Amino acid sequence: METRRLTLFAGHYGSGKTNIAINYALYLKRAGYPVAIADLDIVNPYYRTKDSEQMLSENGIELIVSPYANSNVDLPSMPKEIYGLVCDPSRYGVLDIGGDDRGALALGRYAADIVWENNYEMLLVINRARPLTRTPEDTVEVLREMEQAGGIPFTGIVNNTNLGLDTRAEDVLSSLAYADAVSALTGLPVKMTCAMRSIVPELNDKIGNLFPLEIQKLYYMLDSEVRNGKTDI
Repeated sequence: METRRLTLFAGHYGSGKTNIAINYALYLKRAGYPVAIADLDIVNPYYRTKDSEQMLSENGIELIVSPYANSNVDLPSMPKEIYGLVCDPSRYGVLDIGGDDRGALALGRYAADIVWENNYEMLLVINRARPLTRTPEDTVEVLREMEQAGGIPFTGIVNNTNLGLDTRAEDVLSSLAYADAVSALTGLPVKMTCAMRSIVPELNDKIGNLFPLEIQKLYYMLDSEVRNGKTDI
């Protein structure tokens, strides 16, 4: 995927966008880019990017997050540092956008500056294992709602279909047709297909745009849902 100065990851709750955003920030840092990651997710009360703060700091990645992250204060304020990141052409930024159209509203205040610079990717993270995005049609509906709320058109798709820690290579492969269908309905390319690093060797010769993931702390709470039969693909 071509590197842009700002990369925005948006997706419905449980899509895995936060985990991907953190992994992508690490990827940029290892490639030599000065990078910061900003959490704009005001819907998720746990602000899970904050859980990786120490690891991000150890890797020289600035974390921009609400001062109330991981607290019991229900006040969805956005730190002023996000404006600095959006408007500073010397830094690369990864933005984690809220999990539905209401969450995407937080993006609206930065949309004009992002679109004006025109050096961004706005990526929809899709996960066929989640209840509200099981079909291409439902997924496109989520996409349109988020575009309208956030004010920035999507430029591509990230296929992150998974079953938590129970994900097998076959699960990722079986999701490719779904991702292609979303691509056909929207005219957007599938920029990446994500998979846990442990199963990447089984997929390397089958998927050309594969993006390996390390698992973020607390991310795969989905695993318990899988074991309890609450989700499937």
